[in-house]
Amino acid sequence: MEPGRGRIPQLDTGELTESELLQRHLTDAHVVKAFDNIFFRHLAVLARPAGAPDRSALPVAGDDAAAKNAVTALLDTLGYDTVDVGPLAEGRRFQPGTPAYGTPCLKDPHARLREDPGSPAGLAELRRALDAA
Repeated sequence: MEPGRGRIPQLDTGELTESELLQRHLTDAHVVKAFDNIFFRHLAVLARPAGAPDRSALPVAGDDAAAKNAVTALLDTLGYDTVDVGPLAEGRRFQPGTPAYGTPCLKDPHARLREDPGSPAGLAELRRALDAA
């Protein structure tokens, strides 16, 4: 059980991810999990133009290809490459407690998050972190 969330059996047992549960509640929406593995203050400082050698990548997961394409285009506009990890269920690969959650974009993984200036994490680095999950 996560602090502050209460008991939700499907989440507590790992049957569903939070994104999958959200999708079940928002039946007319197309949920895409994105922006979940980067500290909000790093979004502005790590953005780079397309083709930059130090451009960071962020993972996305979703069950609707068109929705994931729209999020991928948005991330590109904001200055990020993407790694499509697959359906919402695969979003567990970059949730809290996994190697892909937060740490790829940290300069010093042992520093306090608010004090870390951030460090670019490219496609290869993010894929390694996702594969380790």
